[in-house]
Amino acid sequence: MPPDHRPLLEEIHRLTQENNRLLHKMHRSAIWGRLFTLVFYAVIFLTPVWLYFTYLNGTVQQLLDAYQKAQGAGAQGQSQFQQIQQAIQQFESKLQGSNATSSKP
Repeated sequence: MPPDHRPLLEEIHRLTQENNRLLHKMHRSAIWGRLFTLVFYAVIFLTPVWLYFTYLNGTVQQLLDAYQKAQGAGAQGQSQFQQIQQAIQQFESKLQGSNATSSKP
């Protein structure tokens, strides 16, 4: 190898090593970036689920139970209302029947 090429080869070697170091840094940075992105999205999607089960689940269950009780009370009230209507209709029919028999001489 001619002596005048030696500085050029040393410079190429130095640049290659520097390039290799930069590529390793970029690769490491990409891996850490993907890991932090994964953790970030896991936190974003799992935090509401955790909050629901930790704090809201009991309240939501109580609200659902109260709603179901209200529906049951509404159905019971509706059936009682229908019974009252039937009793009124029976009373009216008895009144009409007794008026018809008492108006005959």
